[in-house]
Amino acid sequence: MVDAVHGLLEGPRWLADGSVIYSDVTGGGVFAVAGDQPERQLLGKRRGIGGLLPHAGGGIVASGRSMLHFDGNEQRELLSVEGVAGFNDLATDSEGRVYAGALRFHPLSGEEPTPGEVWRIEADGSATIVASGIDWANGIVHSADDSLMYVSDTAAGVIKVFERDDPHSGEVFAAMPRGVPDGLALDTEGAVWVALGNGGIGRFSVDGELDRLFDVPADFTSSLCFGGADGRRLFVTTADLHGDERGGVVLTAGCEVAGAPLTPARI
Repeated sequence: MVDAVHGLLEGPRWLADGSVIYSDVTGGGVFAVAGDQPERQLLGKRRGIGGLLPHAGGGIVASGRSMLHFDGNEQRELLSVEGVAGFNDLATDSEGRVYAGALRFHPLSGEEPTPGEVWRIEADGSATIVASGIDWANGIVHSADDSLMYVSDTAAGVIKVFERDDPHSGEVFAAMPRGVPDGLALDTEGAVWVALGNGGIGRFSVDGELDRLFDVPADFTSSLCFGGADGRRLFVTTADLHGDERGGVVLTAGCEVAGAPLTPARI
């Protein structure tokens, strides 16, 4: 589905117009592709984008050194925090508030993990820490009623679960059977899907039990999202670790279960 040669692709989101957006963490930029149409660049140069969200008012919310909302050539900064090296993956709750995983080290530079946290950005622009004690904050997703928030801790090799408005409630929801936890997605049965790096994809039931493992034809599986008219297509971003000419790509496959709907950002 990707035309250009990319590095580490991340943050896939399916949009109502039938396109899928994604970022190139190492090469820079945000891109979109729809079916067999040519790839389009939506944002150039910006590197380190680990998460993307559609915005209810138009445009896209992107992570990176700071939180950014861009719509064409218009840009506005949403959040910048002293001591935070960058924001990684993103999620919304049913109100459209944005959740951003904060990194307090530079993972791609080989630095040792330093515990970070998850910030919530409110509609009025204020921000609060809603999850702490996460060595390497990555994928984020909420249960359907917003009572629980699941966060990948890549360094610890687990998915943690936090109760609403209790930043210190984090407990291990699931340990990874292989690979490392990266991007997350929720399906309509309440199961949590996780990209497992070099381990493919895993699906965990609501009680944290491993339900299925899926192999992916890629060196590294970074993230995933549901989409399609009926929500039953899975879109997966990857990275090439061995210099393959095709680089990182976006893969897609049909699913028996639909993904939970994503609320656009309203901040």
